[in-house]
Amino acid sequence: MGNFKLSRFVDNNRALLMLMVVFIGLALTHPNFLNSYNLTTILKSASLYSVVVIGFALIFIIGELDLSVGAIVMMGGMLAIGLEPQLGWYGSFAGAALAGVVIGLVNGLLVAKAKIHSFIVTLGMMTIVLGLMHIYSGGDTLSTEDYDLSDWMDTAEIPLLPPLVIITLCLVLGANFFFNKTRFGRGFFVVGGNKETAWLAGLNKDMYIVLAFVISGMLSAIGGALFSMSLAAMPANVNLANNTLMAVLAATIIGGTIMSGGKGNILKCYFAVLLLSTIFNGISLFGFSYDIQIFVNGVILAIVVLYEAFAVYKHDAVKGQNPKLLQSMLLSRKR
Repeated sequence: MGNFKLSRFVDNNRALLMLMVVFIGLALTHPNFLNSYNLTTILKSASLYSVVVIGFALIFIIGELDLSVGAIVMMGGMLAIGLEPQLGWYGSFAGAALAGVVIGLVNGLLVAKAKIHSFIVTLGMMTIVLGLMHIYSGGDTLSTEDYDLSDWMDTAEIPLLPPLVIITLCLVLGANFFFNKTRFGRGFFVVGGNKETAWLAGLNKDMYIVLAFVISGMLSAIGGALFSMSLAAMPANVNLANNTLMAVLAATIIGGTIMSGGKGNILKCYFAVLLLSTIFNGISLFGFSYDIQIFVNGVILAIVVLYEAFAVYKHDAVKGQNPKLLQSMLLSRKR
C-alpha cells in the first residue's frame, strides 16, 4: 500500500518533481545557472509556451486535438506587429486576439457540428493560416521601431518577474482556478471524461467543445502577440510554429493531461513548460547546439508517452481487483 501511494504521488506530481531534479542538477553543475539574469531568462522563455499550453491542455481535456496552435501563434504575433501603426498596441493586441477567436470558432464548429475529426480540421487550418501569414508578411520578419513596450515588458522591476512573466503567471493561475474551482470550468472535464454523463448532467456537449477551441485559438493568438510585443518583431518562420506545437504537446503530456479526455491540470502543465525551458537553458549554458534541444525534447516526450502507456496498461490490468478478497474469504471460512 505504501509503495502504491508513493507511486501515485510521483505520477501525479511528475512535472514538478522532474523540474526540481533538473533545477538542482544544473545548479550544482554550472556556476552561472542561479544568477538572476539566467533565471529571469528561463521564466521569459517559458512565457509563450505557458500561455499556449492552457488552451492546448483544455483541448486534450475534452478529448480532442488542436494542431493549429503554432500557426495561430505566428498569426497573433504578426497581426500585433502589423496592425500597430494603424491601431496602436491596444488595438493590434485586440485584433490579434479576435483573429484567434475566429479561427478557434471555425475549428470548434467543424468539429462539434460538422462532426469532422479534430486532427483533420486543425491540420487543414494550420496549413491555411501559415499560408495566409506568409502572404501577409511577404515571407519577411515584421518589426516595429517602437521599443518602449518591448523594453517595459522585459524590465524586471520585481526581481525575476518582468511584466511579461507576471502576465503569464496571472493567466496560468486564473485559468487553473477557473477550470478546477468553478462549476462551469469543471464541465469541460465531465464532457471529456464521459459524453453520456455530461448529457445526463444537462451539459451542452457541443457548446463546451466549441468554447474549448475558441479559448485555445484566443490564447494561442495572445501568446504570439505577447511574444512579438516583447521582441518588437515577429519572424516569418515556420519552425517557430512547429516548435511551439511540439513544445506544448510535450508539456501537456508531461503535465499528466491525457488525450482520451477528462483528466488534466493547467498548473502541472506550466511546471512541465518550466521543465523544458530549464533543460533548454542548461543545454545552451553548456554550449550545445539547438539541434540537441530538439533531440532532447523528443526523447523526453517519448519517455513520458511510454510511461503513460505503461501506467494505463497497469491500471487496466488490475481494474476491478480486490486485493483483500482472498483474506476476507479465508476469514469467513474460519467462522
